[in-house]
Amino acid sequence: MRLVALFLLPIAAAAADWPTYLRDAARSGISGEQLAFPLKEAWVHRSPHKPRPAWRGPAKRDLYNKHFGLHNRQTFDHAYHAIANSDWVFYGSSADDQLYCLDAKTGRVRWTFFAEGPIRLAPTLHEGRLYFGSDDGHVYCVTTAGKLVWKTRIGPRDYRIAGNGRIISAWPVRTGVLIDNGTAYAAGGMFPSEGVHICALEAGTGRVQWRSEQTDLTAQGNILLSAKHLYVPAGRASPVVYDRATGKRLRTLGGPGGTDATLSGDTLVVGPGRTGQLCLIPSGWNKVFATLDGTHMIVTPERFLVHGLGEMRAINHPNFLKWEAERQSVRVQINQLDGQIKNARRGKPVPKPLAALNIDLATLKARLAVIEKELLACELWKRPSDYPDALILAGDTIFVGGKNVVAAFSVGNGVEAWRHAVKGRVFGMAVAHGRLLVSTDEGVIHCFRAGDAR
Repeated sequence: MRLVALFLLPIAAAAADWPTYLRDAARSGISGEQLAFPLKEAWVHRSPHKPRPAWRGPAKRDLYNKHFGLHNRQTFDHAYHAIANSDWVFYGSSADDQLYCLDAKTGRVRWTFFAEGPIRLAPTLHEGRLYFGSDDGHVYCVTTAGKLVWKTRIGPRDYRIAGNGRIISAWPVRTGVLIDNGTAYAAGGMFPSEGVHICALEAGTGRVQWRSEQTDLTAQGNILLSAKHLYVPAGRASPVVYDRATGKRLRTLGGPGGTDATLSGDTLVVGPGRTGQLCLIPSGWNKVFATLDGTHMIVTPERFLVHGLGEMRAINHPNFLKWEAERQSVRVQINQLDGQIKNARRGKPVPKPLAALNIDLATLKARLAVIEKELLACELWKRPSDYPDALILAGDTIFVGGKNVVAAFSVGNGVEAWRHAVKGRVFGMAVAHGRLLVSTDEGVIHCFRAGDAR
């Protein structure tokens, strides 16, 4: 299994733009842009209304499985996630159903565009047009001046119901929209019994290219694209993989589910599970290869940057994969030998004498101990962290967000470079053209810049 080359689908209009949620179709959260410190607050945009998330939080406990302190696996709309180019900042509102355009230099509202339901996820900017979905069941395409180009209904008919405290379509679009090679991808529906529709549309016209109807999943969370595949998060359930060209369903992935996901090639990192774990699922696999405690992860060829409640870690990426693969192989061999030794003691036929089997078992256990030490050595650095809610990487700087604070750390050693107070819990960040944009659950977007902050 290989998980080395980071896959970044080239959808950005310019290198320093941040044109979609977590910047690219892999949802990497990575920009090559390096900001200079200290950053100063340039402007603050206060939305007329706080976000109205579809799902407020997790259950208090899972008594059947004896799990307590459960993590929220559906936080995709807890802030107004912003995208940006050099001139404009865009976001959608789950409270007043508008797409907002802000002046990137001042934060002033330039225009708004009304949908007919909540806009829960960030729009995507592609070749001068904005694409987004709404709980009204449509995918929209508008110009950067706020003029409608087209809108396409994703569900089979225009049927409205009460849902999450609002009047919404029975097939709300809660996956965002991604564009590649002239095709827009989105999904609508959260009630399996009504059907969930995964669609590819012509980006220029909105015409449906293919449609795949499913009756066993709920499409909620930002979709992802690799070179050949479309990944659809399914809320608290496990993501589903489709062929991009045909819409054919390929497989349902294992793991505890969650709507936070990132791709490296065709290896998916998804979570957090209800107990706060991130799962690595390799290309072509259905099951989980490895789990790491955390709520968010950045993947580079050199490192896993793992971020969660109480700590942040950098892990040697290639070494971890190598030693984890060997650990799993050795554990399988140990289990097989344990079975053979039990059979030998019962007088059943085995491939070797009992003494030889015991020697082999001791050798494997010694090897496992070495592997466990090597895995511990994969940790490059670790530091306490009170910023569990958002994570991005810009240049050689990690930006993290927590309650009423945003902070920056060196990717090389984890040393803090900067921090600043904000209003609310940080769930979204973006870096574009010298600016750091920070979105909170209070409906506030803070903009920071170096120098004179203008």
